[in-house]
Amino acid sequence: MKKKNLKLKVVLVEPNGPINVGSIARLCSNFEVNELRIVSPKCDIFSLEARKMALKGQQYIDNCKIFNSIKNAIFDCDLVLATCGRIDLSNDVECESPEAISKWISTFKEINNLAILFGREDRGLSNSELLFAHKIFNIKTSEYYPSLNLSHAVSIILYELNKISKNNINNDSKVFNLASSKQIYESFAELEVLLKRTGYLLEHTSYSKISKFKKFFLKAKTSSHEINILRGIVHQINWFLNNSKGN
Repeated sequence: MKKKNLKLKVVLVEPNGPINVGSIARLCSNFEVNELRIVSPKCDIFSLEARKMALKGQQYIDNCKIFNSIKNAIFDCDLVLATCGRIDLSNDVECESPEAISKWISTFKEINNLAILFGREDRGLSNSELLFAHKIFNIKTSEYYPSLNLSHAVSIILYELNKISKNNINNDSKVFNLASSKQIYESFAELEVLLKRTGYLLEHTSYSKISKFKKFFLKAKTSSHEINILRGIVHQINWFLNNSKGN
């Protein structure tokens, strides 16, 4: 039977420790990650410190792609996951265990280009950055000291996902057809402009309301076809507004 292929991209957002970067490059080698990507690094990722920690993972440092924004780093990916260890999250941010998300991923036959976002060592990912993800990992630790080292968090997530890639594709597995992060982002950018134009959204409240809409669509596991229907409706309303008499 065919093995699962996740084509996994590890995406580090603004890492500030070369030792962590080197350790993660080594983990990428351990778990045969497809690619290491880094968004706006705050340290010298090519330093001797990083290379010493990477050992046989130095190829991931040599070949890593550097981006100036999360959007550019993930928009060629079909599925985006994010990690979050913060305890100050609002109630409407839904986190799941690595085991639960891995089990969900295992229900699909194949996922091309899976990205995992790992946040900054000191403050993780912001709420707006978490909205790029279809699902959010949370690793349960002691309530007295919940913070994990970045490379340790990466090792736990990669270990869980590695178990999926070792499994055979089940005949009952579903075809992956969720709307991509890029599709959702672009659709809601257009929707926000339209709703401001019609007066439904105000400038000072638009971000909050659009964020709630996005969360709803992510929870609903919206397909590519469904998000394209939404986009078609927005385009048609814009066409009508632009071409109606008295406009």
